[in-house]
Amino acid sequence: MIRHYASAAEDKVNATVGAIRVLLLDIETAPMIAHVWGMWDQNVGLNQLVSDWYILAWAAKWLGADKVIYNDQSKLPLDQIEDDAVILGKLWELLDRADVVVGHNMKRFDARKINARFAAIGLPPPSPYRVIDTLQIAKAKFAFSSNKLEYLADLLNTTYKKLKHTAYPGHELWKAVMRGDKKAWKEMRTYNEYDVLSLEELYLILRPWDDRHVNVNTDPDEQACPVCGSTALVKRGFRYTNAGKYQQFRCQSCGAWSRDKTNLYN
Repeated sequence: MIRHYASAAEDKVNATVGAIRVLLLDIETAPMIAHVWGMWDQNVGLNQLVSDWYILAWAAKWLGADKVIYNDQSKLPLDQIEDDAVILGKLWELLDRADVVVGHNMKRFDARKINARFAAIGLPPPSPYRVIDTLQIAKAKFAFSSNKLEYLADLLNTTYKKLKHTAYPGHELWKAVMRGDKKAWKEMRTYNEYDVLSLEELYLILRPWDDRHVNVNTDPDEQACPVCGSTALVKRGFRYTNAGKYQQFRCQSCGAWSRDKTNLYN
């Protein structure tokens, strides 16, 4: 069961990996609307644009926490729905506290869209954070038939699958929320929140395969998994490089491989 919370300000960071604060995030944007004369190969000029895109909703979750944090434009009158400054401010507060942000297609879509809206309303950059993109992990490490979140969650996840639209299939959901349909907004919320829940489960599955993952072991004196922070490591052979030999470990919590820093050839 999802626990609903209205704003980022009500949430406190209650789940971290060591001292690393990991935020899972997904946004929903409104479409651009323009005057066009056909359905194919359109080159839309600025004077054809009727309304620009903006953020309709976002859902976020601290890794391992119970809360799903959600904000949307549903309480605004229709003539103000494009003013996303309030929910952007709440999202800025979350990102300013995060050390790592995880998303699916986060690097090419969500992060850049968020930055564009921050700049548009005059917000400065939040505190720097690292981005982990599950789409890029899937592309780099596997040959799945599809790298879409829906396919990967259906194939790999056991608890949270990506939801399908029910009463409002496909683009109909976006059209309905933009005309103020309360039932559609409720479906948008469920859809957005489940995206984050399925993202979290998928991330935990793909995480040990990511050899570029952020090192979450912040204690240099402790032998811990750099991927999940667990100290449940077992020695499993050695890692060899051109210049050295290193003790190799297998994490019993997440399954990731790591190595000691000491060169055994010295």
